Amino acid sequence: MNDNTTIACIGAGNMAQSLLRGLLASGHPAARLRASDPVADSRARLAELGVATYDDNTAAIAGADVIVLAVKPQVLGGVCTNLRITERQLIISIAAGVPLASIRRWTGSSNIVRCMPNTPALLQAGITGLFADTGVSVADRARAEHVLSAVGRAIWVQDESALDAVTAVSGSGPAYFFHLMEAMIEAGTALGLDRATAAALTLETAYGAALMARQPGADAATLRQQVTSPGGTTQRALEVMAAGDLAGTVKRALAAAAERSRELAEEFGAP
Repeated sequence: MNDNTTIACIGAGNMAQSLLRGLLASGHPAARLRASDPVADSRARLAELGVATYDDNTAAIAGADVIVLAVKPQVLGGVCTNLRITERQLIISIAAGVPLASIRRWTGSSNIVRCMPNTPALLQAGITGLFADTGVSVADRARAEHVLSAVGRAIWVQDESALDAVTAVSGSGPAYFFHLMEAMIEAGTALGLDRATAAALTLETAYGAALMARQPGADAATLRQQVTSPGGTTQRALEVMAAGDLAGTVKRALAAAAERSRELAEEFGAP
């Protein structure tokens, strides 16, 4: 994507601000970035970065090449039906659970990429699943990938329904790891550690383990086996987890999240 691409965000909440900050950090000129939001404080934070801000969505998207829909799913329909979007303009939706069919109906466009980011995107360390509608060109796919890569990795899926699985694994995923961290910190304090020490040990271990798992050719199962000495402490702990059916619990939890994602798509897809 060249520097002449104008990107307009409808909504200037945390995710939109992270996208715009990431684009600025990647070298995209502030003069080509816009945002609209009814909240003056949100506009002011972006204006400090040189981003053009608006309280009128129509003015914000006029002449833009890319329009990022970054409002809450519950209000997206009302926002979209009041926009004048041309087929030339690429629409990127980061509104969780809203199906392409609804956005297509509201905007009259099929040049849409639906995305599912996650909260580490707020630190430019996220991962986003993307799916392109039928009207999206190769060039616009590249544009969408460039925008979402500003906040981490971007991965395409081949079917819109796969975004339900993306939601279950990575969209909701940070909460699973936070929950495990909570449990480990509590367990550490129960073993006699002060809370600050238990937290430091837990967080740095999680960070280090993630770095190891991200190495080229790394495999989580192999890494686990390398840490697990026969008859040792790790094996004893893993046996307790297996007895509690940790793997089965995770599968059921993610299946429930995916099912809820499908339910939300039906709710937001209603006329």
